[in-house]
Amino acid sequence: MGTPRVFSGIQPTADSFHLGNYLGAVKQWVDLQDTRDAIYCVVDLHAITVPYDPQTLRRRTRVAAAQLIAAGLDPERCILFVQSQVQEHAELAWVLSCVTGFGEASRMTQFKDKSAKGGADQASVGLFTYPMLMAADILLYQTDEVPVGEDQRQHLELSRNLAQRFNHRFGETFTVPAPYILPAVSKITDLQDPVSKMSKSSSSPQGIIDLLDEPDAIRKKINRAVTDAEAVVRADEETKPGVTNLLRIYAALSGDKIEDIAARYGDSGYGGFKKDLGNLVVDTLAPIRERTAKYLSEPDSLDAILNEGARRAHAIARETMITVRERSGFPPAIS
Repeated sequence: MGTPRVFSGIQPTADSFHLGNYLGAVKQWVDLQDTRDAIYCVVDLHAITVPYDPQTLRRRTRVAAAQLIAAGLDPERCILFVQSQVQEHAELAWVLSCVTGFGEASRMTQFKDKSAKGGADQASVGLFTYPMLMAADILLYQTDEVPVGEDQRQHLELSRNLAQRFNHRFGETFTVPAPYILPAVSKITDLQDPVSKMSKSSSSPQGIIDLLDEPDAIRKKINRAVTDAEAVVRADEETKPGVTNLLRIYAALSGDKIEDIAARYGDSGYGGFKKDLGNLVVDTLAPIRERTAKYLSEPDSLDAILNEGARRAHAIARETMITVRERSGFPPAIS
């Protein structure tokens, strides 16, 4: 057995990633470079399932890539690329769509949630087939493990089912991927509504800490975070969701245990706790913001990194698609 391969992607749908993205995904990706054969991408094909502006998408894709490198993804230790630069993603998505049942696809909860907001009649077919593209992203690279949050479990299960189905019908072709989940940081919530996930689409600006926020803005958001009247720092998901969320953030950034942090501050009130947490968040994110600006100021270097990542990804994807095309009954692709 060789080094397990992991694959994951992130959408360029905002001008900055937020703290939930960082702790729930990107920080894990950085750590996994040391123990896994890691492949990561900016999934711009996924970003066009809803109405969008091409120039904004192009800019956000570059900002997303710069943030990932600034946060610690090392092109020497992982493959980092932009999804649309590897055409095999779209090709495999079509093949997988043709072995997916309509009822099976209809049960995907994210489509139900997202289409409900604008009405199912207004939802794109791309939004409906989004999970098959996600499955293609994963299966294309013979992925062993996928770092996912709880909200992506259903999509990963579909990827597993499609891999097994294709293998059964046409012969062993795909590795069946397993989830890689770190529960301790799988749920970072809105600072103003701590029972809801931190999210660009549903959170208020004061409820989100962006990786590219200025230090003063970060401290203000932490200071204004919703807590409760008890003024005791302790974890209790049911009665103290706001404090529990702040403890979870503190633990994820410091490496300390939640119970140790709670014991340190105890009943001394929330002021000192929030001040220290604000400084901790600033100390973590300020260097990322500065490095992101540096990479964006050197567009040729950033393009070179992404183009090389796409070439490396394409080499793997091409080998998978040679087998898929042969097993599916298609003639070889013209090179």
